[in-house]
Amino acid sequence: MRLVLASASPRRRELLQAAGVEFSVLPVDVDEDLAAFESPEQAALELAVRKARAGAAAWSARRESGAACIVGADTVVAAPRGNAWSLLGKPVDARDAERMLALLSGTRHLVVTGVAVVRTSDAAERSSVERTFVTMREIARAERERYVESGEWRGKAGGYAIQETADRFVVGLEEGGFDNVVGLPVALALRLLDELCPR
Repeated sequence: MRLVLASASPRRRELLQAAGVEFSVLPVDVDEDLAAFESPEQAALELAVRKARAGAAAWSARRESGAACIVGADTVVAAPRGNAWSLLGKPVDARDAERMLALLSGTRHLVVTGVAVVRTSDAAERSSVERTFVTMREIARAERERYVESGEWRGKAGGYAIQETADRFVVGLEEGGFDNVVGLPVALALRLLDELCPR
């Protein structure tokens, strides 16, 4: 059965390729507004499921394509706010990216990636989340501004890319893996695929 990644993210493609997985890519558009969610886990899981289902519908509309397993994923960054979290998606512009970096500077924040798999032949689903706590050092305003000017924040949840130059801001990871912060916990994705679509 074919594997399809319902994502336009080059980072997710690179992580799956590095794991030696063969797959097709079918980007989908879903509502990624975080306002309705109370927790980062709930948001990441729901958005991943939306993407996988949208990918399954789009794939099934291609009548010649045959059955496939569709993988959807979504990453949410959560900044501490008292006893709760402020959920951060992708910045809408440079000013928003700088605001997010200012919120995350000097914090132990949370990165959650939801992964969902849908089998198109019978609409069976599997989904789960991985969490990584990220400790970030204080980032001076001038340093934040230089980072934002680089444009590296574009399309990145929380406004930073740990796999690029923003790794210099990070001083520790706990619980989940580096790949989770990048945008796809590969071991989790492969486990869900093995449960639903044995290779």
